[in-house]
Amino acid sequence: MFNGIVYNQAVIKNIKKKTKYVKGSSVIEVTSNISFKKSDIGESVCCDGVCLTLIRIKKNSFLFYLSKETLKRSTFKNVKVGKYINIEKSLHFGKKISGHYIQGHVDTTSIVKNIRIIDKSWNVVFSLEKKYKKFIIEKGSISINGVSLTVSKVKANSFQITIIPHTLKLTNLIKLKKSDKVNVEFDMVGKYLNNIYN
Repeated sequence: MFNGIVYNQAVIKNIKKKTKYVKGSSVIEVTSNISFKKSDIGESVCCDGVCLTLIRIKKNSFLFYLSKETLKRSTFKNVKVGKYINIEKSLHFGKKISGHYIQGHVDTTSIVKNIRIIDKSWNVVFSLEKKYKKFIIEKGSISINGVSLTVSKVKANSFQITIIPHTLKLTNLIKLKKSDKVNVEFDMVGKYLNNIYN
């Protein structure tokens, strides 16, 4: 479980598509200023909004396992060496929560349709498939590349979020361009409620 308040980024150093694990899975190696210790191996880490398992720690890098399902549902399917990703350790008891609960179970990907800069904040419009509209509301929470954000507008086939300067400074969202693809996780509470009442 994560809260989408991102303070660290990582850079993808290597991608291994042929692994000793399940056929069709991958392993990525990243470098970051975030720190892990040996006892963290096996822990869940949010990487660009995707819950990945830390499988190895090297001197200056970390390795994460990507399952076939993860590759199918997320932007990691087409990820390249050199890409910056957001990285967040899982929550622990007593830690302040100022975002919203994020599982790292990506629901879908979305494409940047438009970016409008107002003062130092960004209004970003993302594509939205009709079948997912039931999971999103104005002023509700949403995770974009693992960052907890608030939905400002919802339309028939798109939604808009506003990214403040502080968030842009700390995350890879500042690198977004029109037509870029992002990982999206809808609010967990909204998904459960929708399932109960439908």
